[in-house]
Amino acid sequence: MTAPTVAGTFGALREQLSDAVSAFAGSPDALGEILAGMVDDVDRALGERLEIFPVCHHSPASALAMVRRLRAKQPRVIYLELCEDLQPLLGELRNCRLPVAVQAFASELSGFPADWGPLSVVAPITEASAEYQAIAYALETPGVELVLVDRSTDHVFQWSPRTNPAAGDGDTGAATDAGDESGLHGDAVGVEIGDLRPRFAELEAYLLHHGKVRHWSEWWDQYVERPLAGADYDTYRQVMVLIGSLFRRLRPAGSDRLDRDEDRERYMWTRMRQHLTASDVDAADCLYVCGAFHAASRVEQFGLGSTAADFEITPRTDTRWRYGLIPSSHSAIEAQFSLAPGSVSIAAATWTKAVSRHRLSPYRLDGQRVAPPRGRRGLSTTLPSPTVGSVSDSLTSFLAAPPDLDGLDEAELRGWCVDIVRLARRNGYLASTADAIAVFETSVLLAGLRNRARPTPYDFADAAVTCIEKDVVPGRRDVRRLCEILLGGDRVGQVGYDALPPLARDVLDRLQPLGLALEKRTVQRALLDLTGQAELARCSDLLWILRHLLPPDAVRPIMGERRLGHRSIQESWDLALGRNQRALIELGYEGVTVEQVLEQRLRRAVRGPDATASDALAAVEDAIRLLDSPRLVDELGARAVDLLRAERTADGAPDVLRRIRRLLAHYRATRPILPAWCEAFVTTGYAHYCTLLPTSIAAEETEVRQVAAMLGFLFSMEGLALSLGCDRSQLELAVAQSHPTAPAKVALLWAGQHQLGLLPLAELRARCAELLTNPLVVPAFPQYLAGLVHALEPVPGLAPFVVETMSTAFARLPDPVLLPWLPTLITTLRDQGPELVPLLVREAGRTFPGALTELDAWVPPWLTPPPPTREAVTLAAPQRQAGLLLVAHPETVDAVAGLLGHEGGWLPAADPPAGLSGAAALLATHPETMEAVAALRAGSATGRRDTAARREIDRDG
Repeated sequence: MTAPTVAGTFGALREQLSDAVSAFAGSPDALGEILAGMVDDVDRALGERLEIFPVCHHSPASALAMVRRLRAKQPRVIYLELCEDLQPLLGELRNCRLPVAVQAFASELSGFPADWGPLSVVAPITEASAEYQAIAYALETPGVELVLVDRSTDHVFQWSPRTNPAAGDGDTGAATDAGDESGLHGDAVGVEIGDLRPRFAELEAYLLHHGKVRHWSEWWDQYVERPLAGADYDTYRQVMVLIGSLFRRLRPAGSDRLDRDEDRERYMWTRMRQHLTASDVDAADCLYVCGAFHAASRVEQFGLGSTAADFEITPRTDTRWRYGLIPSSHSAIEAQFSLAPGSVSIAAATWTKAVSRHRLSPYRLDGQRVAPPRGRRGLSTTLPSPTVGSVSDSLTSFLAAPPDLDGLDEAELRGWCVDIVRLARRNGYLASTADAIAVFETSVLLAGLRNRARPTPYDFADAAVTCIEKDVVPGRRDVRRLCEILLGGDRVGQVGYDALPPLARDVLDRLQPLGLALEKRTVQRALLDLTGQAELARCSDLLWILRHLLPPDAVRPIMGERRLGHRSIQESWDLALGRNQRALIELGYEGVTVEQVLEQRLRRAVRGPDATASDALAAVEDAIRLLDSPRLVDELGARAVDLLRAERTADGAPDVLRRIRRLLAHYRATRPILPAWCEAFVTTGYAHYCTLLPTSIAAEETEVRQVAAMLGFLFSMEGLALSLGCDRSQLELAVAQSHPTAPAKVALLWAGQHQLGLLPLAELRARCAELLTNPLVVPAFPQYLAGLVHALEPVPGLAPFVVETMSTAFARLPDPVLLPWLPTLITTLRDQGPELVPLLVREAGRTFPGALTELDAWVPPWLTPPPPTREAVTLAAPQRQAGLLLVAHPETVDAVAGLLGHEGGWLPAADPPAGLSGAAALLATHPETMEAVAALRAGSATGRRDTAARREIDRDG
């Protein structure tokens, strides 16, 4: 049967629209052309030999119409607008709890920019959607074939703008928040059937303003969803195609997205033609399910009767795609597709109510099937099915008819008001019965102001916020969120065990000894006694690996740690694998076991273009802590040597020094000899930093902390490097060629020279004292002091001198210099040198008095005379003997004193030396005589000791 002509089917509607244009616009212009074109689109879509079923995503009206049409038509083939390479996954929906999302994931890219990775595409599926009803019908009905005809996920990114791949289809990535259900899709690109929304911003704003609503979801629910819920099939199809045609024709021409949409339509019609040609199915037994926007297509390949050539489909790239199912939620769908918060939950509640009201039996897969209510098993009502090819004008009567005056359901609204007050009280609001009455009356009032016969859930939510929340939210949930919970809640899906990838199943199996229900979404505490239950050691190893691979809140240690060379005997964990099922599933795209995934990630971390020597050493640590693989450790260590050799700056020197020290300490404690890569790293680093030191210390962009780390590597590794064949003259030449200009680096160089023995401590103290006496240098002295503080990294023995210099600076620097510098010193120590603070604190504790009462009598050690040296101690005894000799025979001294005009006056040995006079005063003023005599006696004593030593050697020989 041929399709009727436009004049015969929609002629009356065309005439009415033409008269309306003439009356309001004065003449048929662009408006008349648009309205006439919309009628033509409706006639073209409904007259097509392949039946087109237009839908809107997550629309209960579309799902109801789909259930009715499937039971009436019983098609043998269903063509579905969904990425064609996702089809093998649909059978796994039986093992899931909706909502879930079908996902394609790629981490190793080929043909796409490297900064796009990883690529992810998700297609969320809920029960209250036409696509799910079609999938369930096809999978549960024998002899029915489901064919996905949309472009592949690879083509999704091939056709995406190179600047923003997530905007390829106008679908945005969900906000990623580890603790929020709206982040279940991560940053994936969303594709879904029936993205029916104005692509013209002014049109959407106009509709929202005159519809007296705030969001597009609310406008759609009021003006399309509810009127079409009980409409017959012809009316539903014609209205949906009309809306799709309106949004399509009012879309700005020449946009890139319009071109992509038309290419998608060419792609889908080409695939359907190819399938019909290859199979023996009659087009009358097929159903094409697509978005209403695509149902009004005007591409040349539209329809089976088109003579246009098939669309040329480009080959896929070499990117390796992995597929699976991930959990989804209502809030994740709303966030990804810019729907109003709570709209998907309201749609689910509307679907449940409509199924019960119309006594329908929707299609469900085994995993989602529930027993129907008592007395309603197998009931279904279907509206009369139109004959294929016949089109009756139901659109004119639908547009002309007034809206159905669905009266106020007081019982329903009263129940909402009572329940929201109960929820509000549980969540800390001071709500009462008066608030329930106020919510009821305000809901009715808002509905009247918005030209609605009965309050919608949106009116009720606005009224509840106005009457209960007021201006304070006592808890973490506001009233609008409570309304979403009341009207259906944020339902979260779950992927069943049988639908999980092998890695996820392996993880759950290996954690079974814990005795926890890990599939639950609650946080569960696991207690591991590794000494009493040896079998839990394997669980501990797995948990530490998962800690490294999964988000922080998925596997969180409460007690216990895993360091180099250390394993706890007891551990406690908080596990939330059920909440992070998506992350666990995506690990399964990378390998078969978590050990394999970790090994691959460590290799990628050290082989990447931005990898550094510090990153490679961190990978070595992780490999030692988490994997028992010496081969992998040696490979990563060799890569660290290569990366260190290739570095041209000292940016990573602090991290390199900290990590290599830790690794060397670990190997010295656990192995008799160092690995070959460790020795190579030390020798390479010694030569590398010696070469880099002169240029880095003079460069302005190099920080003091980085130079200190280089010197710390050179001095702390010097003994090992020299034993491995390095030359100390390299370090001496590097220090000699260093000529810094920044005060902090100058002080750091002084510390290095002191460590090499080129600058004695006395001279270093004299230089600092000279800086404090120079008024031109005093404002910059804090920078010198900062350099000395950083010098504790390469020369920790300078801690007493740094405390001395810092105390002297505090005592002598003027307040305008000292006070602004103190906050800088504190923040510098906290951020750049936290490991240096204990050195300063310990040294200050040894230096300063421990009690307040001792402070008045305390004398700084740097102001007291230094203790006698070994030579002074050696000379002390002879010097005393020489004094006694001169006192016993004072004639020589008296004669000299007489020649010099002094009277001889010696104090008795028993008298206290209260004062000196005569010869005694002369000796005190000119002690050379006593020192000469003492030296002679010391020499004779030394000679006697040498003679005695030689005699002893001869006797022993």
